[in-house]
Amino acid sequence: MALLLAGLPETVPGSTVNRLCGSSLDAIGIAARAIKSGETQLMIAGGVESMSRAPFVMGKAESAFSRSMKMEDTTIGWRFINAQMKALYGVDSMPETAENVASDFAISRLDQDAFALRSQVRTAQAQANGIFNDEIIPVWIPSVKGKRCVSLRMNTRAARRLKRWPN
Repeated sequence: MALLLAGLPETVPGSTVNRLCGSSLDAIGIAARAIKSGETQLMIAGGVESMSRAPFVMGKAESAFSRSMKMEDTTIGWRFINAQMKALYGVDSMPETAENVASDFAISRLDQDAFALRSQVRTAQAQANGIFNDEIIPVWIPSVKGKRCVSLRMNTRAARRLKRWPN
């Protein structure tokens, strides 16, 4: 869908990768492997996540004319859970896993905030020093007020929120 909406012709092959939050990174990995293996010379890969558009799903009825079907929201993780998989490995969503890791390894909220702030500050410093200049590609978006440039530089929170960050 993205390549068609970007204006590429229908003759360009494409695929959709649906791995929930891992889709974009998986798409890039698939493209890299295809190039490395010699299957292709050029790939365009990337993605977007839109959790507000995550679908509702409904499993098949367990018996004919059953009224026990349940509608599930796929926003935060697995649906149609395999009982054996759950017993062997668990099927926690990403937020549940984060809570478990924080609890198991005694990672406080303050430590998490400090890590996030350090990451944002390092990103802002790297961008200010031009370290990512070859990787950052500005995109011009048409709008009612004219074209607007969007780039990674605008998304760094450190500069905007440093004053409001918890101490």
